[in-house]
Amino acid sequence: MQQLLNYHSNMRTMMKNIFYLFVAALIFTGCDDYLDINENPNAALEPPLEGLLANTTYNSGLNVYRIGATTSFYTQYLASPNEASAIDIYERVNTDGAWSNIYRMLANISDLQMFAEETSSVHYTGIAKTLTAFNLGMAVDVWGDIPYSEALNFQSLTPAYDGQEALYQEIVTLLDAAIADFNTENLGLPVDGDSDFLHGGDIAAWTKTANALKARYLNHLSGLGSYDANAVLAAVDGAYTSNDDDAQISEFQVRNPWGQVAVNNAGLVLGGWLSEQVVDAMNGTTFGVFDPRLPLITDPLPDGVTYRGTVNGEGRIGDGTTPEESVLTTDGFFSSSDSPLFVVTYAEVKFIEAEAALRAGDAARAYDAYIEGITASMDKIGVDPADRDAYLADPVVGVGSGSLTLDLVFKEKYVAMFLHPEAWVDARRYNHAYADFTPPTNNELGSEYIARFDYPDTEYLRNPGQQPTVTLTDKLFWDAN
Repeated sequence: MQQLLNYHSNMRTMMKNIFYLFVAALIFTGCDDYLDINENPNAALEPPLEGLLANTTYNSGLNVYRIGATTSFYTQYLASPNEASAIDIYERVNTDGAWSNIYRMLANISDLQMFAEETSSVHYTGIAKTLTAFNLGMAVDVWGDIPYSEALNFQSLTPAYDGQEALYQEIVTLLDAAIADFNTENLGLPVDGDSDFLHGGDIAAWTKTANALKARYLNHLSGLGSYDANAVLAAVDGAYTSNDDDAQISEFQVRNPWGQVAVNNAGLVLGGWLSEQVVDAMNGTTFGVFDPRLPLITDPLPDGVTYRGTVNGEGRIGDGTTPEESVLTTDGFFSSSDSPLFVVTYAEVKFIEAEAALRAGDAARAYDAYIEGITASMDKIGVDPADRDAYLADPVVGVGSGSLTLDLVFKEKYVAMFLHPEAWVDARRYNHAYADFTPPTNNELGSEYIARFDYPDTEYLRNPGQQPTVTLTDKLFWDAN
């Protein structure tokens, strides 16, 4: 066991062993449902903080993909190549995998925090609280009410569900506590940089990430009377100042999971087809301006010019063996083998700032943040500076502070958040008011948009009667449109 947990300082060597680390961590915390609460927690060997840190930072990053693999169809980044595919047309899909991975991480993060507190390792404690807030936030934003207060303490075989609003308060409390921990002198073990897949042990970077996440979750409340734009902006002030600050994982056991989708599609295991909505938003069809990020996300069709998306619910045009529609490619920025997976980015923070400043009546600050958000996104993806500047100068984009609207902020943020589950939060907050955005063909929900995930089959089986009675169109508490 010690050999499995003895990590080399070289990151790539660590990644070769991540699977074994994951198995070891599951032995400590249980590999099914919440914490496998039939197990005796005192029987577990005490794992090192380094191993738990590697496991939780790496898999928290992967959870962005695990949730985004579903939400990207609801935001119409992706469309199924098959007509009337369940995920395209809002049929109920089983979310067991996403649920179990979220709870597995909450369990392992709970262990990380426990061992950190026992050793007075306050910076590890801050990381644990930040990761808890992040995973908890992703879960609440797709399921709503979920088990939390009784789910991690071994006290109940059928943990009760906590309410969404209370969980949001807990998220902000956790992030405030994390920020305080990061600003406290560490009397315990220093954070091992080689085991930290998000920030390499940089506590200043973690402080910025906690603030960025706080800004994100406070901004989700924009449709409620309790929304405080100034509180959002205060969190932004403590968050990122450049793309270098982004929380992302860039090392994988084999490849980025979106890269695996692209590899599979190239081998005719069809997937990763881009929706007509996002392609038309970028190729000039919807807005009359070509977005230079598009060629870095996907390849043109064989004519070297055309980009064509797939209509959600209608399926592909051809037989899938010849390129007639745009797909995630093996050399695309988001879908190459070594593409990063993003937890939270500088570009997102700037769009949060633009929205909050606009709601607060500070048009000048809002416009500066809007332009910087676009710039950050293009620079991150690798757009040529001349193409970037031409896009920013286009009158459709560079409208000036007096003409900036929330529509423009959401339009640009939609492109910048490509494939990220956070984009589905935006779509629901914005009432899906993107230009030309319509429900899918063959919509199982009639004319309505899907508003949440259903609870997984395993929850109905193992924890019956605890779930609230909801439908796929019942909105979450912050979705007040």
